[in-house]
Amino acid sequence: MKFDTPATANPTDRMKVLGQPIDRVDGKLKTTGTAHYAYERSDVAPDAAYGYILGSAIAKGRIESIDDADAKAAPGVLAIVTYKNAGTVAKAKAHTARMLAGPDVQHYDQAVAVVVAETFEQARAAAKLLRVTYARTAGSFDLEAVKASATKPKDGTPDTAVGNFAGAFAKAAVKVDERYTTPDQSHQMMEPHSTTAAWKGDKLTLWTSNQMINWAVRDMSETLGVAKENIHIMSPYVGGGFGSKLWIRSDAVMAALGSRAIGGRPVKLALARPQVMNNTTHRPATIQRLRIGAQKDGKITAIAHESWSGDLPGGGPETAPNATRLLYAGANRMTATRLAVLDLPEGNAMRAPGEAVGLLALEAAMDELAEKLKMDPVQLRIINDTQVDPEKPSRQFSQRDLVGCLKTGAERFGWNKRNPVPGQIRDGRWLVGMGMASAFRDNVTMKSGARVGIDKKGVVTVATDMTDIGTGSYTIIAQTAAELMGVPVDKVIVLLGDSSFPASSGSGGQWGGNSSTAGVYAACMALRDSVARKLGFNSTDVVFEDGKVKSGNRSVSLSEAAGDAGLSAEDSIEFGDLTKTYAQATFGAHFVEVGVDSATGEIRVRRMSGAFAAGRILNPKSARSQVIGAMTMGVGAALMEDAVVDKRFGYFVNHDLAEYHVPAHADIPMQDVFFMDELDEKSSPMKAKGIGELGLCGVGAAIANAVYNACGVRIREYPLTLDKVIGKMA
Repeated sequence: MKFDTPATANPTDRMKVLGQPIDRVDGKLKTTGTAHYAYERSDVAPDAAYGYILGSAIAKGRIESIDDADAKAAPGVLAIVTYKNAGTVAKAKAHTARMLAGPDVQHYDQAVAVVVAETFEQARAAAKLLRVTYARTAGSFDLEAVKASATKPKDGTPDTAVGNFAGAFAKAAVKVDERYTTPDQSHQMMEPHSTTAAWKGDKLTLWTSNQMINWAVRDMSETLGVAKENIHIMSPYVGGGFGSKLWIRSDAVMAALGSRAIGGRPVKLALARPQVMNNTTHRPATIQRLRIGAQKDGKITAIAHESWSGDLPGGGPETAPNATRLLYAGANRMTATRLAVLDLPEGNAMRAPGEAVGLLALEAAMDELAEKLKMDPVQLRIINDTQVDPEKPSRQFSQRDLVGCLKTGAERFGWNKRNPVPGQIRDGRWLVGMGMASAFRDNVTMKSGARVGIDKKGVVTVATDMTDIGTGSYTIIAQTAAELMGVPVDKVIVLLGDSSFPASSGSGGQWGGNSSTAGVYAACMALRDSVARKLGFNSTDVVFEDGKVKSGNRSVSLSEAAGDAGLSAEDSIEFGDLTKTYAQATFGAHFVEVGVDSATGEIRVRRMSGAFAAGRILNPKSARSQVIGAMTMGVGAALMEDAVVDKRFGYFVNHDLAEYHVPAHADIPMQDVFFMDELDEKSSPMKAKGIGELGLCGVGAAIANAVYNACGVRIREYPLTLDKVIGKMA
């Protein structure tokens, strides 16, 4: 099915199942521990051996020698694989770093060897007996130090310019020109990267924790030189990813190499938490400069956003200016992205790449502009709303209700009670303040396919390689099939995360829910046509409801229509050029109240509220869950998350959850989430958009703005730790 014209009335509009707050269909499996994750597949690999990765002790240089004699002689050891005996291990095209070092080392903790043994403990102990000699070379680990050498990235759209920014900024009545920094951050999902690998002849099976099954097949094929058709990947349950599992990592490659080394016997391998920090990917640090010029009435006349980040040679930038290109009006504008070479572990996508860190700067700068104008921050944003792409005014937004989000969010939060003068509200020893920020995230869609069948009992089965990374994919896909085929959700079986199923969009970039359900929609519509033809019904007036197929005064049960042999159909959704005609994005507004301890500078979030416009909400319960999780992640980014770099040796020092701080229950108050009533017919036949990343965008800046309102301290270097507050408090 080609989606190249806006959706009209279709069966999703009935909203008998879609749009309802249905409990997760996989909830019982998750809560009873019967949902088997990649490392737990004893059901398919009862005789599995265990692998343990030894990572590089240097960040840049060469391996001069590997002495594995003691390790080979250790109890239980079955094999040791290094670059010397691994065979061909290439770098997949989508990767910046190789999954196996040797002889060159690209970053600290890059996999140097995998030890395979009968037990995990034996593999770990033997890995410590490996003696690796390195020749260390000088590396680059400090973004500030190499900022001047950063260059324009080769891919994407690093620079944009409309009008005459320099001239307009020089003439602006009110100006903001500030620098903001964000640190390296780590995904820290609950489940570490894990794989169970097994060979049967030249065929490889991986039970792995991965967000994008089709990409994983491609990457494994390129890395090991194995034909795609000989690779079977299964990832039915994923314990979180946030972008770190978009591509295969060393757990998958090294488990496969370990299994091959012992004749195909399954090998289980999970990265230890410190390896997740240094062996996989992270969100790169940024240095950002925001310049905004406005008239005295608040109208922006000039806006510029420049950003610097770093990555390994051949890597990509953190695209922080993305939101600034589309969020506010302004005739004269400029954005620039620069990329420096750093020899740190690979920088790559982390939940809402670009917008998450870009809005930490932009929305703080907007607050600073509002203060200089002596204008309410909400009103400033409303004044500068636009219904067209500011860089391409001929391109309208498909749907844009930022103003509705701002007004609704402000009313629900009680924004009118805010005192605009900092440091005026006290609650005992706590200084109390309010802050807000806009939320913005692009709406991305991806081709996605599915197979849908009906059996003789009237049960509908959906199969697609889509993944559920904790987001509720099983449930909204079940709801989509139930709505389209006219059956209750308990009559739908959803099979996910298997490369033998039709290729889906996968989970990432906030595209998964909308795209994968649109693929299921396409398959269901093909199946509906097949059923109608079989029954001799007119497909234009056929109705599927209550487990029956109806046309005029005729009615046939689905089970009867399927017959003993059953019926099935397969199709995919392919998106046309509507994004060229219409700018597509999701919007929201965050409101936060914080307390700042007047004696210690400690910051506590007291209240959080948000209003969001993201097309049709397919399941309000799971969508709210996604947003409150994103808001929680935003608290971490604002107040505590900082992957500290040892600038001498090039690694993240605080590489565990004891020292890399993320929010706990006590850090998060009750969160109010409101979804605007919106349909976006230009987005997909589901008329939905993504929601999982939008809730993160802007919330950190809202917290920073609230801290300023509470105590008068403006911090432009995230995270907002108390040492940055206490020294500046009056």
